[in-house]
Amino acid sequence: MFVHLTSASTAPRVRRSGIRAVSHGQDGARGVYCFPVLPSHTLTHQWLRELARFGSRGGLVAVHIRLDDTQEVLVGHYRDRARGAQTTVTAAEAVRRVGALEDPRGWEVFVPRAIRPREIHRVRRVPQLLGWRYQPDAHGTRPCTCYGCGVRGGYGDRRLRERLPHPLDGPGPPPRVLLARIETAGEPGDPAVLLEALHWFAKRRRGPIRELTRLAAHPDPGVREALVWAICGWSTPGTETLLTHLATDPAREVREAVAAVRSHSAT
Repeated sequence: MFVHLTSASTAPRVRRSGIRAVSHGQDGARGVYCFPVLPSHTLTHQWLRELARFGSRGGLVAVHIRLDDTQEVLVGHYRDRARGAQTTVTAAEAVRRVGALEDPRGWEVFVPRAIRPREIHRVRRVPQLLGWRYQPDAHGTRPCTCYGCGVRGGYGDRRLRERLPHPLDGPGPPPRVLLARIETAGEPGDPAVLLEALHWFAKRRRGPIRELTRLAAHPDPGVREALVWAICGWSTPGTETLLTHLATDPAREVREAVAAVRSHSAT
């Protein structure tokens, strides 16, 4: 018996049609993540709080699935997945290995296929405060607020970033402060000051496109390239017009930056 955690809003579909193979496992395989049912209720549902960080409509529910003993699965710690070190074993062997561990936190079982409706044993609600967040034993350690570790829009994310700002990922100074720095940098402007300001503007979704347009004529191609990366993710009107202008820049690295941005947007 294994447990798969999913959003409560998908429970009717799971009961009716099973669990789709939409998760990506080791080496790009598609399937379903789950965990053996252990004597410890907390360890069985240890992944709940971590998965809840990424959003769930109506909370998470536990889907109990019964697999044949000979079903091949991948088992290992979640850190082993990136290294390709998870092991292919039978479902029965996966339960034995995980159950024999002194500390099974962070371990996972991956079924490389969809779960059929007849393999669904039951779907039930569970307390929403079970398990660890970020990583096992993370409680009591200083959280990382970089873009890679944080969840934008997650509960308390903004307050956490304001309390523990990351030196590279912010939160950065407000736009009026950045514009004042650009203004005091002179004409055409100290490249070091401009590059730092553009670094922080790149973290935003919108910005003062009109005030930054003059940087497209800066004599340093590094500043013009940084301008491309700063505005490429903005939804501000006028952004595409400025990118079109920069696409004809005399410097190859600036033109290539615009091409890379548009290629990524097209995909």
